[in-house]
Amino acid sequence: MSRDARWKALLELLVERGRLDVEEAAAELEVSAATIRRDFDRLAEQQMLVRTRGGAVVHGVSYELPLRYKTARRASEKQRIAKAVAALVAPGEAVGLTGGTTTTEVARALAERGDLAAGTPALTVVTNALNIANELAVRPQFKIVVTGGVARAQSYELIGPLADGVLGQITVDVAVLGVVAFDVEHGAAAHDEAEAAINRLLCERAGRVVVAADSSKLGRRAFARICAAEAVDTLVTDAAADAETVRRFEEAGIGVVTA
Repeated sequence: MSRDARWKALLELLVERGRLDVEEAAAELEVSAATIRRDFDRLAEQQMLVRTRGGAVVHGVSYELPLRYKTARRASEKQRIAKAVAALVAPGEAVGLTGGTTTTEVARALAERGDLAAGTPALTVVTNALNIANELAVRPQFKIVVTGGVARAQSYELIGPLADGVLGQITVDVAVLGVVAFDVEHGAAAHDEAEAAINRLLCERAGRVVVAADSSKLGRRAFARICAAEAVDTLVTDAAADAETVRRFEEAGIGVVTA
């Protein structure tokens, strides 16, 4: 296993469990304890974790794993969700995409649709995510509008008043939100308040709002609220979503699509 792959695996385990000790991590990754100690030290230097005696912990409840370190966790679920979201978009519409791994898959699913292979434009995509804009910019049939703003390293999203200025002058048919948590009572949320503010503005400029979230994010809360649950028209999630949780969303007037 390469160092980069090992670091990704370590950080995924750390985010999932909150704490790792050296021996536990060494056994999981089938490497020596000395290698894990060096990895922990290097990652602590980059402020990716907090070193403890015998192990490491995450920074706190609002810890966010940077996009560049995310592996293909729940990849098949996200790809199925993405295809279901893409199917909700009609040719010629203007679509807003926030950043995140699931919305990146939505962008790819839109690019693969045969009925969007040509048009003037076939689709207008508004995004504040640099990685999504980069992937779709090679599609001449898509009109790509990128907000201004300051790039956020964790998610490749542009945030701040420059992004506000662009979003305040446009409207989109549908906004697709990537979230870290979505709950009937507490709404859709992100880790970062500036990111949540941009996503909220995109929702306000949209005719309809779709949340694309795998089942692990449902019924959870996060630090920064994007919008209330009643502002969301459709939730697209995977088939592992808890039936009671789905029922609560439907009772709140949100259409639920399970992929």
